[in-house]
Amino acid sequence: MDNVGNMLGLSNNATKEERKQALMSTIAQQSNFENARTLIEKINEKCFEKCIPKPGSSLSSGESTCLTTCMQKYMQAWNAVSQAYIYRIKSDPRGN
Repeated sequence: MDNVGNMLGLSNNATKEERKQALMSTIAQQSNFENARTLIEKINEKCFEKCIPKPGSSLSSGESTCLTTCMQKYMQAWNAVSQAYIYRIKSDPRGN
């Protein structure tokens, strides 16, 4: 467990609870990073396909507007789904 504590930046004097909290925090950060990476990947995939039918050396104003609108809508939808999911988890009496 000392190796885990060292990887998390904890001293050897850290309590079991401090180690647990640090590990949970690290896992949450990694999960958030992965979610952000997935969001960006999906936005790139979906919005590029929708807005740029013939890729070229630069974007037309219409393509740029389409990309901006598409990204905003995709992020709004992502946030709505995430909020609903978090609400459902918090309101589940079984704690699942």
